[in-house]
Amino acid sequence: MENNFDTIVAIITPIAHGAVGIIRISGDKAYDIAQRIFSRPIKPKMINYGHIVSDNQKIDEVILLPFKSPHSYTGEDVIEIQCHGSYVILDEILNIIISKGARIAQKGEFTKRAFLNHRIDLSQAEAVLDIIESKSQKSAHNALNNLGGYLKQKINIIKSDITELYSKIIASVDFPEDVQEVDNETVVTICNDNISKIDDIINNSKSHDFIRDGISACLIGKPNVGKSSLFNALLNYNRAIVTDIAGTTRDTIKETLNIDGYLINFIDTAGIRNENISDKVEQIGIQNSISTIEDSDIVLFLFEKNLSEIDKNLLEKAKNKKIIFTKTKSDIYPYVSTDNDNITNIISVSSVTNGGINDLKCAILKIIKEFIPNDTNYTTNMRQISCLKAAKNYLQNVVEAVNLGDFCDLYSNDLKSAIMSLGEISGEVLTDTILDDIFSNFCIGK
Repeated sequence: MENNFDTIVAIITPIAHGAVGIIRISGDKAYDIAQRIFSRPIKPKMINYGHIVSDNQKIDEVILLPFKSPHSYTGEDVIEIQCHGSYVILDEILNIIISKGARIAQKGEFTKRAFLNHRIDLSQAEAVLDIIESKSQKSAHNALNNLGGYLKQKINIIKSDITELYSKIIASVDFPEDVQEVDNETVVTICNDNISKIDDIINNSKSHDFIRDGISACLIGKPNVGKSSLFNALLNYNRAIVTDIAGTTRDTIKETLNIDGYLINFIDTAGIRNENISDKVEQIGIQNSISTIEDSDIVLFLFEKNLSEIDKNLLEKAKNKKIIFTKTKSDIYPYVSTDNDNITNIISVSSVTNGGINDLKCAILKIIKEFIPNDTNYTTNMRQISCLKAAKNYLQNVVEAVNLGDFCDLYSNDLKSAIMSLGEISGEVLTDTILDDIFSNFCIGK
């Protein structure tokens, strides 16, 4: 299928002061428009140096890169103009191009055309957005794997198995004298094998969320135990206010740190104490602290010497979390009390000398790697997981139907539905609404 689109243009670099700005033109008229505003004949497969001109006036000195269809990002004829990064110049060149017959690209339209022109499938198109929005090296690398077709290959293996089974069943129904019926054991085995493959992807989705959005780690403890000081030491700048007055931190403060390619969302909380507190703001802060424990993946449990009764009550609220026991103020209290209810693996830190900070980061990283298996080298989003769950349900329906003794022509529709659900991931089966929802999240230049 061939798509005929008009010619679009957009600035594809951020709108800011910079040395270089890039404008992309895509469509059948891209070469014609570019030649009309470029000072020299454009040579294909070459880096072209010259000027953008309008009404015999030089606008800017540029490098022009031509790409002929289908060997371009969109699969169409594409021209990329590298000019100086002044927004004034970029805007002037953009308006000149529009005056010659192009129109401004919509959000994500370049990538949408790449998909519609079969340069990439839908999972790869979504990977482009994941790369743009990556906040860590691990997230960027996994998104790049998806762009290279890693998730696509996994889905295609599953879809190929089910399609082959479906084809044999349909053939045996339509041509019973020529094609042998697939035995029930084979149907169940193939369905269960692919349910297991789907489960592997679904079960890893939480890991993908950790990689994409980061893992939350809250600092909890009594007032003045050193939470805000440690928070600042981890970030290596003074983000939270530190005083010796109990209750200084009234609300949760959140900042993100990149440790070895992984994002950690550190959350400083209000100190929790049992005595009656008349200050309503501090009361709210304490309630927020308790809620933060419930929502966090890792808890840095701070104490000075040993665990008091307040600490033990607080520890009860975090018992289902991954806990790192962190003894603070090691520059003042260098030794840990032996009365710690057999708690081991205590990390001593000092926010004054930065002693133990690297050890604490290593402990956090160790837990992160428990959350994220080493083989998690791709990503999935909510739309893709929803499609996988639908396919799994259809395959489970087939297994149930076979076990109940139903005829194959009755459960073949579930196999077909499973294939279509998987096809939604790649974009073989989709609606305009799905397409618009996906590409509306992109920026104009992509």
